Amino acid sequence: MTAEQWTFGKGVGMTSIELLVGKIGRAHGLRGDVAVDVRTDEPDKRLVNGAVFTTERGPLTVVSSRWHSGRLIVHFTEVPDRTAAETLRGTELRVEVPRDVRPDDPDEFYDHQLVGLRVETDTGEVVGAVGEVLHLPAHDLLAVHREHDEVLVPFVSEFVPVVDLDGGRLVLTDRPGLLVMDAAPADPPDTEPPETGA
Repeated sequence: MTAEQWTFGKGVGMTSIELLVGKIGRAHGLRGDVAVDVRTDEPDKRLVNGAVFTTERGPLTVVSSRWHSGRLIVHFTEVPDRTAAETLRGTELRVEVPRDVRPDDPDEFYDHQLVGLRVETDTGEVVGAVGEVLHLPAHDLLAVHREHDEVLVPFVSEFVPVVDLDGGRLVLTDRPGLLVMDAAPADPPDTEPPETGA
């Protein structure tokens, strides 16, 4: 199970959202190509020739893209050379999509679809609600907001076997320690320092 990042952006209303598709990395070569840190589960659908991305520097249009040594290398119409490419490092690539669109894979979800879902255990106990989706290298985490605290749950099918978007809920398979917050370390016992010889 995976989730894609989203945000609300300029000109984006209640019927559409902006998805974070990637982030520009280092320049590659002399012709203005850049490496893109892919942030989507659908790079072959999102980073295609002719795709236009919204960025804080203005729109960027994909001319070509290819995989090289495990990295996606992209050339944009608006980036004529390496010097221009180097100025784009760290730039986020976003695309506007309809709010109700769902990924092609039924086991993938956009962040906005998960945030706010009621969280229940497999025994029906209500735990709280999804407050945030954290994207980490190993896997995504769900920040589940409870009445007085928050707990992080790995967003993998072993722990989250059911995501019911239409029902507004997701189900956790509770395991020992999964929903328990780490206890604060106990205060050290009051001890007096050892006496030194006088």
